[in-house]
Amino acid sequence: MIRRAFLQGAAALAVLSSVAGASRAGDATKAQTRMGQEGMAKDIVMLHGASAGGWCFDTFRGVFEGDGWTVHTPDLVGHGSDKDGADRKLVGVGLAEYRADFAAVLKTLPPQPVVLGHSMGALLAQQLAASGLARALILVSPAPHAGILPSSDSEKNLSQSLMGIPSFWKAVINPDFDLACFYSLNRVPKDRQRAVFDKFGPESGLAYFEMFFWMLDERRAAAVDTGAVRCPVLCLSGIDDNLVSLATARATALPYRDAQFWQEAGHGHMLPVEPGADDIARRIAAWIPT
Repeated sequence: MIRRAFLQGAAALAVLSSVAGASRAGDATKAQTRMGQEGMAKDIVMLHGASAGGWCFDTFRGVFEGDGWTVHTPDLVGHGSDKDGADRKLVGVGLAEYRADFAAVLKTLPPQPVVLGHSMGALLAQQLAASGLARALILVSPAPHAGILPSSDSEKNLSQSLMGIPSFWKAVINPDFDLACFYSLNRVPKDRQRAVFDKFGPESGLAYFEMFFWMLDERRAAAVDTGAVRCPVLCLSGIDDNLVSLATARATALPYRDAQFWQEAGHGHMLPVEPGADDIARRIAAWIPT
């Protein structure tokens, strides 16, 4: 999706005891919906990708909430509900700032929620998990972290198109409909592509630089300490993903011992908004360790 033109006394104890008992019962009922079988809070945080927002998890949210989960879908600065004025807000903002935004959200929740990331959000999710902030990690169409080279012609062409934008790392890049239809919306029905695209917003050129040209980035903003990730990992990728190839997604999962990898036939990059997203969400919910 690239082109420029692209988170209470004692006086009435008898009465209060009965009220307190009812209150405790109510609290217990509420807690049950938020706790797993072993007392783990049923909170899941879903982190969106470049140019997107929490809106892309609407289908996933419905499935998970129906299963008793509390779902959090924060928008990064300049994204989703905050995309107005993104051309100013995102100048010079990179992955470190994005990671800090999402980390702040996670730290307001019960310890170690489940973290699910899509695309760039999956890269950030890995970094957060490496800091001990997740009890399970789900990577959907994960953008490659530092050390993973492009493995398909479409990935290489995308990098080359960025190089055609002068000082793109200092710019804010608007999404382009035709490119989006090829790279990320190719498995979204044609009659829905424009509606989905219209929810996209600009993206920080610096964030793109840090992801695509990590070998030149002195901050190593896209680096992931994979050895520090101790939680279970699930990685899934659409076979028809033109933005992050199946091989690149496999390379992301490779360092994680016992990680599960699912390749999704008939799906592309925008798995959470494609037909069948509800089925994928149900299978992910069933996979999450209790």
